[in-house]
Amino acid sequence: MNKKDQFIRVAIPSPLHQYFDYLPPENFSPAHTSSLQFGSRVLAPFGTRQVIGFILAIVSETNVPLSKIKHIIQILDDKPLWPKEILELLKWTSNYYHYPLGEIFNQVLPPFLRKHPDQITIQKIRRSKKTSKATIPIVTTNVNTTAANIHTSEQNFTINQHQQIAIDTILRTINKKSFKTFLIDGVTGSGKTEVYLKIIAPVLEQGKQALILVPEINLTPQTVERFAKRFPTITTTIIHSQLNTKERFNSWLATKEGRAAIIIGTRSAIFTPMLNPGIIIIDEEHDQSFKQQSNLRYSARDLSIMRGKLENIPIVLGSATPSLESFVNATRQRYVSLQLPERAGDAIHPPIHLIDMRNQKIIDGLAIGLIEAIERHLKQQGQILIFLNCRGYAPILLCNSCGWIADCNNCDAHLTLHRKTQKLHCHHCGAIYDIPQICGNDNCDKKSLYALGLGTEKLESIVPKLFPGITTVRIDSDTTNCKGIINKMLATIYSGESKILIGTQMLAKGHHFPNVTMVAILNVDNGLFSSDFRASEHLAQLIMQVSGRAGRAERPGEVYIQTHHPHHPLLQRLIQHGYHSFAQAALRERSEAALPPFSHLALMRCESKNKEHALAFLTAMKDEGLKLNQQIKILGPTTAPMERKAGFYQAQLLFQSINRATLQQLLAHLVKRAHELKTTATTDNNQSNNSKNNVANSSNTNSKKVGNIKWSLDVDPIEMG
Repeated sequence: MNKKDQFIRVAIPSPLHQYFDYLPPENFSPAHTSSLQFGSRVLAPFGTRQVIGFILAIVSETNVPLSKIKHIIQILDDKPLWPKEILELLKWTSNYYHYPLGEIFNQVLPPFLRKHPDQITIQKIRRSKKTSKATIPIVTTNVNTTAANIHTSEQNFTINQHQQIAIDTILRTINKKSFKTFLIDGVTGSGKTEVYLKIIAPVLEQGKQALILVPEINLTPQTVERFAKRFPTITTTIIHSQLNTKERFNSWLATKEGRAAIIIGTRSAIFTPMLNPGIIIIDEEHDQSFKQQSNLRYSARDLSIMRGKLENIPIVLGSATPSLESFVNATRQRYVSLQLPERAGDAIHPPIHLIDMRNQKIIDGLAIGLIEAIERHLKQQGQILIFLNCRGYAPILLCNSCGWIADCNNCDAHLTLHRKTQKLHCHHCGAIYDIPQICGNDNCDKKSLYALGLGTEKLESIVPKLFPGITTVRIDSDTTNCKGIINKMLATIYSGESKILIGTQMLAKGHHFPNVTMVAILNVDNGLFSSDFRASEHLAQLIMQVSGRAGRAERPGEVYIQTHHPHHPLLQRLIQHGYHSFAQAALRERSEAALPPFSHLALMRCESKNKEHALAFLTAMKDEGLKLNQQIKILGPTTAPMERKAGFYQAQLLFQSINRATLQQLLAHLVKRAHELKTTATTDNNQSNNSKNNVANSSNTNSKKVGNIKWSLDVDPIEMG
């Protein structure tokens, strides 16, 4: 062991599970070393590269031979880029999700601060012509948030009794300036957003900031508009992945410096530092979009609660279909449950009708009974929303002669026909193929190819034939990939120009369409018989969310669901008794099976070009886990539901435990063993000796290559495939 007064311990953005010790810059005064702070950036040598790392601590000893330790090239920040509460949140995130802290620092940092070494400091970037305050995507520019300057509009909303109770309850915690988690459990159209607006006003009056997370980028514009109209003198900014590098940095900086008082963003915005945090609101808290499914697999909802504890501010979760985890947390009084059982104003809940596809004449995938209902609502000048969670023209291209189906060469998945591009697309790996002219079966070679099934693109071509002269609009990821296009589409809906709305989940959540009097839900049967234990919950939430788009204003609405299984218990319970009844039944089933939220899961995934290599790695992990703790159930290894994806074989190992702490201890051990099992990790030569002494961090990277396999760890998985 070598001893020296001070070394700088640094987290490097690397899949390696360790930290790295450096000497201060060569011309750096030793007296100033102790002033360096956790979270500040440094420019450091790492192998043959120069990388931006993050200071963890100043230490007085190291196990690395002094001759092997390099000097930091440059100290980039006088003080940390994040407040101490966010730094603590990042450390907690690293420990809980078993992901390298250096990688987390890098991923939550605006891209603008990860590059450009000649203009790397915030001060230099701000002075440069590349960014300016004028380019910040802000709705208004008044940053004075004193009570006298908070002007609100639209103040003539009628608040019902349930809304008022929710507002008063949350305001008591806001006035105490303390942490508490609230669950607003309100039916679709019950006025949850109005509650948000009412509770944000006093937060702004206190000179504090409000962060509102929404599940989808397409919901951001309408949310911004609603908040901007209510608070026209307050600076509002947005943060999401579709902003360009300059816009994202400016929004981040405006929030960090307190110039933006209302921040509206998607899940990644949970890491955005606020100068004066006052409240965090998670709208549609049940939505799967709040769980990151690659790299750092975090839950923005769960992290919001931890952030609320650290910053001592209230957290508000809102949903018409709360997750079963939130139901249980409310039952156990970890959350304060606030019920909004009535629709706002004069709106009433729409009745739900099941259309039995077994006894109906079908025209291009639509039952004649559904077509007649659409015609009736069109005659009454209502708008119709047709929900189909399948984009493209047709999900299957088959040979009508021998039954051959066009499949992806890289995945165990059928290819989807897209008419606009005249190509076959794999919706799993992104591969695109030419449409074959003849059957792909070598023993057939006939030209009798047939597009089977219904996608939104095909539905868009069918509707004008069935309802001549009626204007339609299709909203899915294929039609909204150009910036600003979704706003134009939504404008045609609000104006009444578009009478029939066709869409996927992008239309299912959060939107308020006052003139939609009918919702048609197609193809729900796929979700009724899934092997994923969460499938029924997700399907029930989707049905209720889509149904909630109908009859939200004065005009009553109706919902029609096409199904070949009208007597299925899930559909019958939802229709007859509602989502709460479904949730209670589902929780009883989960409790009997010791499934979440009555236990805790983690899923270790492994992929390899060689199927046996992936299974062998997970078998070794299982054996290691059983040696350490036989109280934890370890199921598998087994091939994933989609065995081959993007050319790699997929396998997985499931961990299940009643005790969260015990599970976390096991995972931390297995992460270390995973690296020891395969030591061919890419470590730069002149850092390899340095890495031997550095403190191992109990974290895992979701794209870490170990030998000829790649593994990942998903704590609290939402998708079991």
